[in-house]
Amino acid sequence: MSELKRTPLFPEYEKYGAKTIDFGGWDLPVQFSSIKQEHEVTRTKAGLFDVSHMGEIVVKGKNSLNFLQKIMTNDVSKLQPKRAQYTFMCYESGGTVDDLIVYMLEENHYLLVVNAANTEKDYEWLVKNNTEKVTITNESANYVQLALQGPLAEEILQTLTETDLREIKFFRFENPVYFSTISSSAIVSRTGYTGEDGFEIYIDTASGQELWQLLLEAGKVSGLEPIGLGARDTLRFEANLALYGQELSKDITPIEAGLAFAVKLNKDTDFIGKNVLQKQKEEGPARKLVGIEMIDKGIPRHGYEVLLDEEKIGFVTSGTQSPTLQKNVGLALIKTEFAQIGTELVVQVRKRQLKAVVVETPFYKRSK
Repeated sequence: MSELKRTPLFPEYEKYGAKTIDFGGWDLPVQFSSIKQEHEVTRTKAGLFDVSHMGEIVVKGKNSLNFLQKIMTNDVSKLQPKRAQYTFMCYESGGTVDDLIVYMLEENHYLLVVNAANTEKDYEWLVKNNTEKVTITNESANYVQLALQGPLAEEILQTLTETDLREIKFFRFENPVYFSTISSSAIVSRTGYTGEDGFEIYIDTASGQELWQLLLEAGKVSGLEPIGLGARDTLRFEANLALYGQELSKDITPIEAGLAFAVKLNKDTDFIGKNVLQKQKEEGPARKLVGIEMIDKGIPRHGYEVLLDEEKIGFVTSGTQSPTLQKNVGLALIKTEFAQIGTELVVQVRKRQLKAVVVETPFYKRSK
């Protein structure tokens, strides 16, 4: 068995009592205190996440925009320097290679932030489809990525930098940003994966531990805590943010997952998978991702079958007891004709068939 990969912040985990697990080949903290406590802290104060396992791929060269337009579903031409965009790479089948964020650093220079488990696959996909002779480099090993999330995130981070963080709007970023006592500069974007306000910070590997310590010290008085993967999952789930491998996969298209806003079928350039996605958008997909709430006692878990009148109509992609709502809820990919709000379904929970109902998503939306 190959040894698990570790982020540059691994030595910090033990100081805060982290329980680590194998997450896609990475030795990462599932929790520091408890999942419920960390979830609550992020919703009400602020949480600090080590997400350095995520992949960073740089695309450079005079044909970079043309190249990305052919690969990405969103309209990359809408980007300007210091702006970011959520998008997908798709197969010809319409299935998803990955969901990612594209940062436009400057003209003909882009940073793609991809899912950790997909980094090598994504890099190979980009290289394979590089008809524009752009430069593509996997620079994941050069970055530490931290996410500071929660209603107090801006207040905490502002104590460490002279950059006016209020000026960084949603899906925009500032570069370079400097933090007190750290000589290296960082990219700071107003993005996240929790449903809360917050920032994702990219800094060189050598400065990662120092920045982690600096942030936790600065946030101590505000109740900032380190957060593990467990709460990261419950937070993103409540906010209906897709997880690759569950809500999206090579067999699930962005249209089926309800993410058509990032599929721009009217942009000038044809992109890989466009024909299938266009057909799904025009005719409506045969399957649709919906929220479900359990009526009977039980938790809908990933992979559980969803039934109606003994017929299998889909499966659960994610599910848990929502720490915020204190309800057992899930996301399920089901036949579109049964996706109406209020439709009663059955979830096969081990040997039991338990009632559930289709409900609106997201399950949680922060008040502005």
